[in-house]
Amino acid sequence: MKTIQTNIRRGIRLKQLLAWVLTCWTAWTGMAQEKKQLTLEDLIPGGSTFAQYRPQNCYGLQWWGDVCIRPDVDSLFAVSPTTGRETLLATLGQVNEALRTAVAPGAERGPLFHFYYVSFPWPDQTRMLIALPGKYVVYDWEARACTDSVVMRPKAAHADYCKETGRVAYTVGNNLYVDNRAVTDEPEGVVCGQAVHRNEFGITKGTFWSPKGQALAFYRMDEREVTDYPLVDVSARVAELTPIKYPMAGMTSHRVTVGIYRPDNRQTVYLDAGDPTDRYFTNLTWSPDERHLYVVELNRDQNHAQLVRYDAQTGARLEVLYEEWADRYVEPLHPLLFVPGQPDRFLYQSQRDGYNHLYLMDLSRRQEPQTKEGGLPGMRYAESLHTEALTAGDWLVQDVLGFDAKARNLYYLSTEPSALESHLYRLDLRSRKRTRLTPAEGVHGATLSPSGRYVVDSYSSACVPRVVRLAETKQGKTLHTLLTAPDPYEGCAMPTIEVGTLKAADGQTDLYYRLVKPSDFDPQKKYPAIVYVYGGPHAQMIHNNFLWDARGWDLYMAQQGYLMFTLDNRGSDNRGLAFEQATFRRLGIEEGKDQVKGVEFLRSLPYVDADRIGVHGWSFGGHMTTALMLRYPDLFKVGVAGGPVIDWSFYEVMYGERYMDTPQSNPEGYERTDLRRLAGALQGHLLLIHDDEDHTCVLQHTLSFIQACVEARTYPDLFIYPGHDHNVRGRDRVHLHEKITRYFKDYLK
Repeated sequence: MKTIQTNIRRGIRLKQLLAWVLTCWTAWTGMAQEKKQLTLEDLIPGGSTFAQYRPQNCYGLQWWGDVCIRPDVDSLFAVSPTTGRETLLATLGQVNEALRTAVAPGAERGPLFHFYYVSFPWPDQTRMLIALPGKYVVYDWEARACTDSVVMRPKAAHADYCKETGRVAYTVGNNLYVDNRAVTDEPEGVVCGQAVHRNEFGITKGTFWSPKGQALAFYRMDEREVTDYPLVDVSARVAELTPIKYPMAGMTSHRVTVGIYRPDNRQTVYLDAGDPTDRYFTNLTWSPDERHLYVVELNRDQNHAQLVRYDAQTGARLEVLYEEWADRYVEPLHPLLFVPGQPDRFLYQSQRDGYNHLYLMDLSRRQEPQTKEGGLPGMRYAESLHTEALTAGDWLVQDVLGFDAKARNLYYLSTEPSALESHLYRLDLRSRKRTRLTPAEGVHGATLSPSGRYVVDSYSSACVPRVVRLAETKQGKTLHTLLTAPDPYEGCAMPTIEVGTLKAADGQTDLYYRLVKPSDFDPQKKYPAIVYVYGGPHAQMIHNNFLWDARGWDLYMAQQGYLMFTLDNRGSDNRGLAFEQATFRRLGIEEGKDQVKGVEFLRSLPYVDADRIGVHGWSFGGHMTTALMLRYPDLFKVGVAGGPVIDWSFYEVMYGERYMDTPQSNPEGYERTDLRRLAGALQGHLLLIHDDEDHTCVLQHTLSFIQACVEARTYPDLFIYPGHDHNVRGRDRVHLHEKITRYFKDYLK
């Protein structure tokens, strides 16, 4: 078993490590009776004093060419990255006055609340774009005047502004509009211009302007064959039925097609993709010359992806450029990225070697495709274009920021130093040399200037609340520090936090854990412990972020005398495809075995009361909580499951079938993971919490489990939050955590 000292093997000298530990110890410890005791209002989003205890940040930073724009509450500043000198561009009063006196019809008459709604799409002009409800306004800060505005129709949504032409695409109801003209006239049950496939596969929007703004690609989704799922709005005098379209695993899904609309002639063509019922259409990308549209098409089984090129004028399907197969699943998440000034070359992201990496494909160099083996058993691919791997290794590329002006260097974020961290790298496209540009430990987020010369680097680490700096991209040298946030918990009774590794249930894989101890921790005492769990794909609970990502409720419960434990089991994020796919077709089984290894570790500690261990999680974590209480009743005394998945056959098509296949093809897996059949095994105290308007994990999960418990004569508890959707937000979130806290105090303390 390894502890945080494994950092030594990541290149930290012992002297630095000891200094770091001492700093953390100083920051996190102290005599609790002399320091402020934090409340849920302080620690939970929605709390009345929550904002006072968040680390400071610089919100809304962006680039105007190579000048950094820093919004403040009532002022907007331009910051020179080389000198740090700030120049006032505009005040809130100036902009509001221009908005009130604008001659453009429909200009905003009310106040501009703050500068976080502005963007700077024109690097060579002194104009900014202001997004307001129902309209866009262009403001020139030198002229102190509004120069243009676009007013949309009432109830406009999903607005997409084209900076090249000033046109706006948006939806009203289920139809798409451009230039305030209806592009589509669809019957009820057909949706245009919105995200499809329930926002899986990296899909976040439904409209895509071409590079010069001469055409608009959009999704059209026919949901008429999808079953209506009943939800009820109880806020009305007489409760009202508000059904949603919810395709469950193995059932009929929606039909998606892709349209291309040209505003100049008001003509629309649809891609000739054939029968769309067996495929998902993802990662739409325009060619630089606007002649072609590229789509990554994924079959319903999600084990075969094709990169397809279409003619943007006619919609004709031209050719398949690349294919991937897998025995388990392929998950395309990223559109193509064309190399500036090189219209035949683009980046493709793939996990074909077991980790997400970058591949450079060349349209001018065709080749006869040959099927090759990927990095994991059952993975194969075929390339019709000359392809070069730009990155490789047992780490993954997380995000691509872009190129420099001459396309000599590529900038991206990756986990190369550690799965607990994110770092910015520069890749020389000629020599393939990688240069790390973020020397400080931690999780870095970066925004590249259009020329690629500068970057905004915002990061935190276990003992660093937040640092925001402007840096050059040759070596990553800091040019100016915009923010060094103070510790927001200075003077508060803070817990100690230990991070380390232990072996998974397979006996080989290292798993990261976090253990939060009370500020007045006494190793001679016995403490109750609570496992906070998520455990599902695309989530990681432990990073080298401030306080090791410990949540506000973790801090609060440690203050109340609990040990708070979290383990990132196999199946979670940022560890590669083999790590994630260990749970394939049996969600919750292997994850549970790993969580038990964590509990065994807890029970080995002399200060843990082995008879007082609880568990809590939400969504996938709600499934895990319920499963752990039922499969390991001797280990867990109390559980609180929020929005739990109970039966995967009740879950949505895209997510459910990716990880479980269909109920028809994997009946044994669905039966083993159906927690209703284990209802009779409940021994401890289990509280299920659900939202009555949950669109993601419908209330049927919890209600069906309650019915199974009635039949099995076991007795869980139930609490419903009216009017919320798959989590409890706003002021009610404090109530939620008070409810959870009280349950553990009643039955575990």
